Amino acid sequence: MGATKNIWTAMEANHAKQSHNGNSTFDDHSILHSNLSVDTALPFPLMVPRVIALCKDLFRKWAKLNDSCFSVDTVSGGITNLLLKVSVKEENGEYVSVTVRLYGPNTEYVINRERDQIPLSCRIWCQVAWCIWKWDGTIFYKYMRKPKLVSEIAKQLRRFHQVEIPGSKEPQLWVDIFKFFEKASTLQFEDTDKQRTYETISFKEVHKEVTELKELTTLLNSPVVFAHNDLLSGNLMHNEEQEKLYLIDFEYGSYNYRGFDIGNHFNEYAGYDCDYSLYPSKDEQYHFFRHYLEPEKPYEVSEKDLEALYVETNTFMLASHLYWALWALIQARMSPIDFDYLGYYFLRYNEYKKQKRMCFYLAKSHISGSGKA
Repeated sequence: MGATKNIWTAMEANHAKQSHNGNSTFDDHSILHSNLSVDTALPFPLMVPRVIALCKDLFRKWAKLNDSCFSVDTVSGGITNLLLKVSVKEENGEYVSVTVRLYGPNTEYVINRERDQIPLSCRIWCQVAWCIWKWDGTIFYKYMRKPKLVSEIAKQLRRFHQVEIPGSKEPQLWVDIFKFFEKASTLQFEDTDKQRTYETISFKEVHKEVTELKELTTLLNSPVVFAHNDLLSGNLMHNEEQEKLYLIDFEYGSYNYRGFDIGNHFNEYAGYDCDYSLYPSKDEQYHFFRHYLEPEKPYEVSEKDLEALYVETNTFMLASHLYWALWALIQARMSPIDFDYLGYYFLRYNEYKKQKRMCFYLAKSHISGSGKA
């Protein structure tokens, strides 16, 4: 269990726990488990009683409560999984809330649930069909750009990157992208319009772009860290009363390049609508970098270090577009979630092509100037 606890300790996150006498509480160090499951393909009204039953099974002190003591609401967020808020009126009249995350169906096509480099204890934690946290904060979406929050996100991400997970530390970015490419390039859609749209994609061109970008990023020597890989606003929890920020939802977590994790985070400023006018400016990125590189003395970071991380991040930002573009194609075929994944592919791939020339120029100029060419 040590590796799993290290993640939580590093992030100072509270997580749901189970007491040794079988009465579930939030106060010890066990991971909750249940043999019950929830079919995410069910209509939401039919899913609710199953979620309540799951919570009763996990938290024994709720087992005898009437279902009317529970309320279940969806929390806006990801397009892979379903996040729910469960509010409970306990016997003493107090209200407690938890969040329950349900894996979407067919996610095994895009998420490796059994990465060899993640130790067994951590894999078990990642593989359960739900993840649950005490609701002591708010999930936020619109305030990620505020300078104070930006600096806190940078500090927390740095701490996350310092977590040591036993096992192989091989970066997974290009392994995953080529795996996605292999699956995405051989799809067949039952829907005629989707198939016609899919056939407009030149996978020969995409493969060329992936190969070319991989070769370029290799020259940047980006540090390999244990990365979140999916740091969008919905995977941040902010406790307003305590002014604490938590990173959550580690199912895409793996050893990866630092530049990819940061560049991917910056891309998420655009949201699912892909409004890339929201992508952080160079000054905004520098603010993030200062607090990431030197949390205690951010304004002592050298211009050279800022520029180097700027180039690294914005080169790997391109890889983020390719990663999620190919991911979206697989989701378009496999996921029952009502989302225009095919359209999302084109939004991400077109933004990659739009930014490629400038980012390649910056990277090659930086490499040449540092004597690595």
